[in-house]
Amino acid sequence: MGAEVLPLQQGLSNSSAVADGPITVVVKEVAGTEGVIRTRLGLLYQGVIGGCSCADDPTPGSELDESCEVRLDIDRVTAEATISLIAD
Repeated sequence: MGAEVLPLQQGLSNSSAVADGPITVVVKEVAGTEGVIRTRLGLLYQGVIGGCSCADDPTPGSELDESCEVRLDIDRVTAEATISLIAD
C-alpha cells in the first residue's frame, strides 16, 4: 500500500500540501469480528505551505509536522482493505 491511497491531503491541519518524505505508521488499536479486522492507525508525516518559496520571500520554506488517524478495515475472506480518515 503506497502513500497515494492514504488520505494524507485530507488530514492536513498545519499546511497546504503533503511533502515528499517518509510516513510513520503507529498502530493504536486492533479489533476483529468474524468478517473484518479493524485497525485504528496514526499517521505521522510532513506538509508544506504552498507559495512560500519565492526568491524574495524573507522566510525560508520548511516542512511542518502533520498527523492524522485513519481506520483500516481488512475483509477476512477477500483481504480487501478500505481506508477512511477519522475526523477529529
